[in-house]
Amino acid sequence: MLKDVQGEGDFRQVPLKNVGIRNLRWPLTMKDREKGAQNTVAVVSMAVDLPHDMRGTHMSRFVECLSALGPITPYALEHILDELKEKLQAERAALELEFPYFVYKKAPISGQSAPLDINCRFRAEKGNLFELYICAEVPIHTLCPCSREISNYGAHNQRAVARIEIRSAEMVWIEEMVAMAEAGASSPIYSLLKRPDEKYVTERAYENPRFVEDAVREIALKLESDARIKWYRATVDSIESIHNHNAFACVEKGWKV
Repeated sequence: MLKDVQGEGDFRQVPLKNVGIRNLRWPLTMKDREKGAQNTVAVVSMAVDLPHDMRGTHMSRFVECLSALGPITPYALEHILDELKEKLQAERAALELEFPYFVYKKAPISGQSAPLDINCRFRAEKGNLFELYICAEVPIHTLCPCSREISNYGAHNQRAVARIEIRSAEMVWIEEMVAMAEAGASSPIYSLLKRPDEKYVTERAYENPRFVEDAVREIALKLESDARIKWYRATVDSIESIHNHNAFACVEKGWKV
């Protein structure tokens, strides 16, 4: 029997918040609303709270618990956290997954389809209660209303990123979060555009100018109207085309009286 040094007592009496592993690459199967399932690769962080009287945790048990993870659902994530709490004798456990997710979008005129990558993060925690936070970063297109108003022709426009983080009582599809983000845009972003598509997208953006403030407010209204979503934070970052800085705006649940 090899000595269990991690399991020794600790005389310093200092409890630790979040002890675990991070930057572990791991294959995942995500639920896909259109295709049923989608394979991806996540960067994983896992942690537990360490009591004041324990010297260390058992790092191998994090990977052992993760090995049992199947297709990602709220239930599957909660089960992993329960396993972590039991195997590591912890009162609280946390799990974070960062991964690319692909949404297939059809060009507006030609109809040609291509995948659009969405950066996503799932953060799950469980002490007494289970909480799941879902974050999606969606590329969008914005056109400046001021530039359009003051110019004889044209207006500066650029790619922006709408970042939506939610805590929900029920399943919210990543595809739905993409649609909410695009509701705030001057135009959606596409991976594949033919010339008729380009004409449509640029003209649509010109007819629908949005500041970052406009974009994030429109997104907030969509999030606020969804009864499944209990908390949210939305941020739009504009990668400015004529300034040497980005512009951004943020809104969080709680603004409505």
